[in-house]
Amino acid sequence: MPTERILTGNAPAPIGPYNQAMIVDGKFIYTAGQIGLDPISGNMVAGDIKGQTRQVIRNIEQILLAGGSSLKSVFKTTVFLKDMNEFAAMNEVYAEFFSATAPARSTVEVAKLPKDAKVEIETIALVER
Repeated sequence: MPTERILTGNAPAPIGPYNQAMIVDGKFIYTAGQIGLDPISGNMVAGDIKGQTRQVIRNIEQILLAGGSSLKSVFKTTVFLKDMNEFAAMNEVYAEFFSATAPARSTVEVAKLPKDAKVEIETIALVER
């Protein structure tokens, strides 16, 4: 099964031994979990869960574009929340990006995320190219 690594400067560089995304068999793109890092500074964006969620999805969008895909081709997401009490606020921003064709989604609360992030999201999408 052939794989292709995706790495773009338009999204934060990996902070560990992993890739931003992998394309499998030329058909599917699997993104690594993304947190609310600013791709230029490498620092967490300031603000609440809404600001972090917005940055996370922008980062995912840039990775998908680099891999020949887009948010409209995402068919599965997994959302990791530091605090499930922030679900409604995260969901409000999530709906701004995924409304008409919302993908299947799992959301789980976790004890801790890298860089003390409030939210991390990973996606699976179809490659459009």
